[in-house]
Amino acid sequence: MNDELPAEDLRSRHIRSFVLRAGRLSPGQARAIETLWPRYGLDYRAGVLDTASLFGRVAPVVLEIGFGMGTTTAEIAARRPDLDFLAIDVHPPGVGNLLKLIETAALSNLRVMRHDAVEVVRDMLAADSLHGVHVYFPDPWPKARHHKRRLLQPPFVQLLASRLRPGGYFHCATDWEEYAGQMLEVLSGEPALHNTAAGYAPRPDWRPPTKFEQRGLRLGHGVWDLLFTRQAGTPATDR
Repeated sequence: MNDELPAEDLRSRHIRSFVLRAGRLSPGQARAIETLWPRYGLDYRAGVLDTASLFGRVAPVVLEIGFGMGTTTAEIAARRPDLDFLAIDVHPPGVGNLLKLIETAALSNLRVMRHDAVEVVRDMLAADSLHGVHVYFPDPWPKARHHKRRLLQPPFVQLLASRLRPGGYFHCATDWEEYAGQMLEVLSGEPALHNTAAGYAPRPDWRPPTKFEQRGLRLGHGVWDLLFTRQAGTPATDR
């Protein structure tokens, strides 16, 4: 299989950027999935999502891909009640934990999906519909033979750009320097996106540092943020 997929392959097949692992669910996480999913979870369906019906209001929508255990996601949603957040991940412990956080904090502006993000963006999100996209600390797949599994490849970035409204933002962060360089190259190569910085960007106030990140910074590890915006008047199509 080739390292890069043509853009049209996103319509039919793609290399998955994740491997489903048999993570251990705590009793609380399992209970949250069983009891809270009907309230805060959203199942995949091939068809454009009506976000106004989903959230019960008309508000700008931010997509987050890969939320881990969901702590940062819930904190951002609590800090930004004027925005609605759709968070996607595939690993059950994180899904269960985020559902618990939503319930505990009574977050009405956050919904969770457990599905392949490429398929959700491709099949469920309308063009020009998103206010923002967050991709924080995606799996770097450090071995060269696995780079094809990295989430932020040109076809997917192009697809995401097409779902951003003009002026909408695309915010990424990684603690893997080589992957940061690839992200910068890929996002800079998408004509519909504009870099808001001369290279990497300062961490925006809306992204709180994670505990793992804070520990890494104390040890001298780097973290790289990238903040791009969708250019007005520039078509972004998923071809």
